[in-house]
Amino acid sequence: MSAVLTPEKKEEVEEVVEEEYHLMKNEMVFCLEEAPEYQISAVGEWRENARGDIVQEEADTYFRHILTGERCESVRDCFAGWSECDEYQTTMWETLCERIENYGNLEQTICDEKRVVLYRR
Repeated sequence: MSAVLTPEKKEEVEEVVEEEYHLMKNEMVFCLEEAPEYQISAVGEWRENARGDIVQEEADTYFRHILTGERCESVRDCFAGWSECDEYQTTMWETLCERIENYGNLEQTICDEKRVVLYRR
């Protein structure tokens, strides 16, 4: 006896095709318009499929420590353990951090741009 599958009893069989993913990475720098020598590096990493579609919800973005180059989760962490600056330098670094923190669409910018000059408002 053979079984006949009616449309209600049929199960959809999905073919699982393993897609190839590529790790994408963009390194960029933020700097001050009035003092471009004050720079903080940032990195964005994400996965794309062969069609160029992003295959994860959020990119992994982070900053680089200004002396060691180590990964920092926030822009302020980039100065941990560093205290060799005068009042002018402290003001410039503080200004740069504030402008980065207030920058709109930060994650997308880190993934797309190579250099962003932050202007006075």
